[in-house]
Amino acid sequence: MPDRLVIATRESALALWQARHIADRLASLYPGINISLLGMTTTGDQILDKTLNKIGGKGLFVKELETALQEGRADIAVHSMKDVPMRMPEGYAIAAITEREDPRDAFVSNRFAQISDLPAGSVVGTSSLRREAQLRAAFPGLVVKPLRGNVQTRLGKLDAGDYDAIILAAAGLKRLGLAERIRALISPDDSLPAPGQGALGIEILETRTDLLALLAPLAHADTTACVQAERAFSLRLNGSCETPLGAYAEMVETDFVRLRGFVARPDGSEILRAEANGSRAAAAALGRQVADLMLTEGARALLTPPTNI
Repeated sequence: MPDRLVIATRESALALWQARHIADRLASLYPGINISLLGMTTTGDQILDKTLNKIGGKGLFVKELETALQEGRADIAVHSMKDVPMRMPEGYAIAAITEREDPRDAFVSNRFAQISDLPAGSVVGTSSLRREAQLRAAFPGLVVKPLRGNVQTRLGKLDAGDYDAIILAAAGLKRLGLAERIRALISPDDSLPAPGQGALGIEILETRTDLLALLAPLAHADTTACVQAERAFSLRLNGSCETPLGAYAEMVETDFVRLRGFVARPDGSEILRAEANGSRAAAAALGRQVADLMLTEGARALLTPPTNI
């Protein structure tokens, strides 16, 4: 048992909440360990005038934290699993995935109660091609504009009148005590979440096998199986911030997982969907199965950016 543990985290309010949540859980399990946070500002936090798919993807939120692990300045890093790239760099591993918070997207507006109330021409803000594609497909009359920044920054832009509504992850709002800002929770039937949305992952160096037993009590078996299925689906399709892609798995029986997935064109003009059930023990295989179903239906054409001739 180590006598100290340093947790690397981004310095946004949400990231700090997540790191402190893990620190509190570890402290209750191991009161003899001195636990501290190493706050860091990542490249993804610094560049706010461009969408993620234009500057390198969500990996920009974790790279500096991984460097801290490699240099021995931190022992573990806490991430939102939706921010963890599907292909992790060699030498790193997710040691535990904790129980999921609400995985749904949330509709936030000061004037309208739900998306269907928005008149044509209303401006909706989102940072995600996944959300944008689903919005454009269902509500082609809306104007979808990019929205970057932490949760408070995005809410501030809404309150300033820059947008008529914005779409955020429900989990982040609830964790920050901002659930009252949610006007409506969007069903996965209408907005399929990002792989891993609502779940936290704890990253370590693969060589730090001494931490596996320490972190094991924080792992949640159902969430782990569901996130494994979602990430395997995305990995098979080479999902990234440049891909309008969603995946959501849920337990349908004690040992069975239902996985739904989609890929789309960014403008929502074409969407392919597929789903299947599989055993918890073969969650990753289920993810690959659903991805393969979509590939047979022509998903590759949607995953390849069109070439202007």
